[in-house]
Amino acid sequence: MLKTNEKELVSISVFGEVTSPSSGPSPYQVTADGQPVVLPSVGGITYNVKTGDSAVHWEADHVEPGVSIKNGNKEANAALNLLACIGNKAWVASGDAKGKEGCVTGKHGGVEHVLVDFDDEALDKMVIGDKIMIRGEGVGLKLLDLPQVKLMNVSPELLRALPLRIGEGRLALRVTHVVPAGVMGSGIGSHHTYRGDYDIQLFDEASVKEYNLQMLRLGDLVAITDADHSFGRIFKKGAISVGVIVHTNSATAGHGPGLTTLFTSTEGFIKPILAPEANIGRYLKIGRYRVKGSQKKGRR
Repeated sequence: MLKTNEKELVSISVFGEVTSPSSGPSPYQVTADGQPVVLPSVGGITYNVKTGDSAVHWEADHVEPGVSIKNGNKEANAALNLLACIGNKAWVASGDAKGKEGCVTGKHGGVEHVLVDFDDEALDKMVIGDKIMIRGEGVGLKLLDLPQVKLMNVSPELLRALPLRIGEGRLALRVTHVVPAGVMGSGIGSHHTYRGDYDIQLFDEASVKEYNLQMLRLGDLVAITDADHSFGRIFKKGAISVGVIVHTNSATAGHGPGLTTLFTSTEGFIKPILAPEANIGRYLKIGRYRVKGSQKKGRR
């Protein structure tokens, strides 16, 4: 067992409402090669896109799996996006699905949404505007035996579920992909990584093939080399960061599947181990990894 400061963490309520899908004045977006497209995008209740599904092969732009929530008060929404951590328990507090439990799976910057996984029965009963409560816990979580690795957006539940170990002075962590900082796009330059995400660009065919990026799934744990997220997202030789894929691909220049940071080490004290099963859906038993028969048939 890894030694942490879990007993010192504050467990606090945060709240949001199920958002409506949103669109700009024009339905068109322009792709990186200059083609106009019309695609579904952020917000709402997404019935057939779940943690564990492909993050690439959809006719979609930044689609968020499961339920997208937001608080209408700007400061309260900032707190929701800060204090809700991946793996936190969520539950429906109003409407026909009241009492149904879910799990936080991601944070999407720009629109400032928190993403929550629920089972199909709950999704079918939920409506836009339903209230979602989250037991926010994880901000301030530390690895006491390895302070060179900084945690953010990680709940104690997720940390316990991950097959982690410390060996040779580094945190051994299973990931589905290891990618270079050079493929990262939208979100670079943020002065912190406690909210939001940044995108893996899929516009260079050679890089997509080399790093097997066409196989990215929602919920996959991905390592980024030469990337330090300690105080924002920067390029730094020898640093390494690990995050989770939270939304689908985008054809817009600079964008792609989004990644919310979970672990970072300025000095490279993380050892990524390639493992195709390294998906938070599997570890938390959510999304496509719920008990067999509890999900409707969908793409994987």
